[in-house]
Amino acid sequence: MATSRSRTIVCDQCGRKNRVPAAAEGAPRCGNCRSPLAWIADAGDQDFAEIAEQAKPYVLVDLWATWCGPCRMVSPALEQVAHQLAGQVKLVKVDIDQNPRLAQRFQVQAVPTLLLLDKGEVISRKTGAAPAPALRQWVEESLAVRR
Repeated sequence: MATSRSRTIVCDQCGRKNRVPAAAEGAPRCGNCRSPLAWIADAGDQDFAEIAEQAKPYVLVDLWATWCGPCRMVSPALEQVAHQLAGQVKLVKVDIDQNPRLAQRFQVQAVPTLLLLDKGEVISRKTGAAPAPALRQWVEESLAVRR
């Protein structure tokens, strides 16, 4: 079950370490200062529905592969965007080599492939690496259309 997996996230406001589960109700907040926390999780074929499709905030899916240089370059930028948009977006990382059903489902032709989901529905798609400011702009523009 995905809920047993968690990451330690340092609060950007107060610096306190928080354990953030891969799946939960709502969006995570710091146990100390109550500020929104970045929500970053790994998902696979077995738990994608629980971790990504059932999440309340919008979900930014990073479909990547270990052998992909641009994927390794874009990962820190995506994590930066997750911190900047804490409470608004959940970052879910999927290794396509380990999870071929998700790669097939989302018709991944190249990596990295980035998806923005709203309750499991793809609302925007982007292929290739980009710097954090460009990624944030893409996410914010995609969300602005939905609001």
